[in-house]
Amino acid sequence: MPSVQETPRRRRSSPPTASTPSSEAPQAAQDTMVRRVAVVGAGISGLAATKCCLEEGLEPTCFEQSEDIGGLWRYTEKPEEGRASIYRTVFTNSCKEMMCYPDFPFPDDYPNYIHNARLHKYIRDYAQHFDLLRHIRFKTTVTKIRKRPDFSATGQWEVVTRSDGKEEAAVFDAVMVCTGHHVYPNLPLAHFPGIEKFKGCYLHSRDYKEPEKFRGKKVLVVGLGNSGCDIAVELSTVASQVYLSSRRGSWVMSRVWNFGYPWDMLLITRFWTWLDNFLPKAVSDWLYVRSMNQQYKHEDFGLMPVDGSSRREPVLNDDILSRITCGVVLIKPNVKEFRETSVLFQDGTVQDDLDAVIFATGYSHSFPFMEDESIIESKNNEATLYKCIVPPKLEKPTMAVIGLVQSFGSAIPTADVQCRWAVKVFQGLCTLPSVNEMLEDIEEKKRSKIRWFGTSNTLQTDYITYMNELTSAIGAKPNVLKLLLTDPLLALKVFFGPCTPYQFRLTGPGKWSGARKAIFTQWDRTLKPTRTREAPPATSTLPSLLVLGMLLIPLLLLLTVLY
Repeated sequence: MPSVQETPRRRRSSPPTASTPSSEAPQAAQDTMVRRVAVVGAGISGLAATKCCLEEGLEPTCFEQSEDIGGLWRYTEKPEEGRASIYRTVFTNSCKEMMCYPDFPFPDDYPNYIHNARLHKYIRDYAQHFDLLRHIRFKTTVTKIRKRPDFSATGQWEVVTRSDGKEEAAVFDAVMVCTGHHVYPNLPLAHFPGIEKFKGCYLHSRDYKEPEKFRGKKVLVVGLGNSGCDIAVELSTVASQVYLSSRRGSWVMSRVWNFGYPWDMLLITRFWTWLDNFLPKAVSDWLYVRSMNQQYKHEDFGLMPVDGSSRREPVLNDDILSRITCGVVLIKPNVKEFRETSVLFQDGTVQDDLDAVIFATGYSHSFPFMEDESIIESKNNEATLYKCIVPPKLEKPTMAVIGLVQSFGSAIPTADVQCRWAVKVFQGLCTLPSVNEMLEDIEEKKRSKIRWFGTSNTLQTDYITYMNELTSAIGAKPNVLKLLLTDPLLALKVFFGPCTPYQFRLTGPGKWSGARKAIFTQWDRTLKPTRTREAPPATSTLPSLLVLGMLLIPLLLLLTVLY
């Protein structure tokens, strides 16, 4: 048995100050003071957790099983067990202004959409800037997390780790689980009859790294998501033919939206979220479908989703339409059956001489280090967590799961706000409701997911609505009406402009003095990396319109005389 390092406890004499402390601290916070926090994983969520703990005077220890930080965004030539894996050419789907840490903007000259290597450098710069690396224990795997025998009184956890073949146990006052949800591949072979007879190779997208090994081959990609589309497009440059199979279809968007601006800078605003919730759902659905179909008809490309009004996460891909148009990618329905060298689709069509299959079928989440698996209860790949963070049935709220949510916004600012909320819960400055009320809230969120996304079995949530919930509870949500009186120009930018992460550091705990300036200069940083050539302004169209009007007037007069 590994030795256990005891943690001295401290009685709380008075609660630490906060902008909007809860009127009554929970019993967990009244009895004991959270000081030492274990953070599991040093990806984007783990770094945010470590920094938020330090901001509040806590003592975090971050355990990272690999040799470096970055999590999902640290590319390796081969997949590593227990770690997320990406392919060489992965770029971000959120632009830099929408996906940065709220108090650490990207450099001006960074492109709007970022390659994984450059994003990993930014993550490292963030860790070095805030001096986080000294709080991380690398090459250390968390093997077990269990409640202490006196958990109901202290809320403490015993965390067992392994490093260099040696096990060690230590006691922590709280635990933040930051292992993400792209580690364990979902490979539902039971849903694909005949796959055991298939003589070609098949793999999950997690094991895909680059296209060269598929040169000259016929490849089927199963799954019309971001990974499936990316891989299909990349394969189409070397494969003899690529087939992309989809069960439900999907909306497909380009990163470059109207007027050449990043899609999320135009669509993720407080105004559009307010309008979406204010309008009758039928009208909101009509506007949503119309906006998604404004550039082309999805049905003409075989992409139209089964439930078009569902707010399921759309695919972000700039090239899939041209690949379909050029015939190098063919969209197919769901697979009905695999044969030795062919595949039968649900519409009865057969594709012969198939060489390889790549299953881009997503991931399952798992927490193998939890001794009591019921703590982070999960059914149908859906965790039962209050606010998607806290296990609701704990006697003391001293565990938080960070990053187990997927929204129409970026993961980095979401994780940052989750961590700030969780730390306030640990400190007793954000009071949780009763267990029954938390469970009812979870059920209500499930019903809402069915209404908006067509299913409750999803990590998806509405970005601004979710961020507002968390920041309201800790006093960090910007008050637009108050700003309208005190800083009207900022209020307009906050409400009508892109909901950039800086908004969540304007006020309250963790307030950043540079947030206002960052908001006022966000479009400058967006345009700088694309304006790399000094170009003359566009010619005014007014003279052309005048000439056209002068030609139309005689024509209209002539038609009046003739008819």
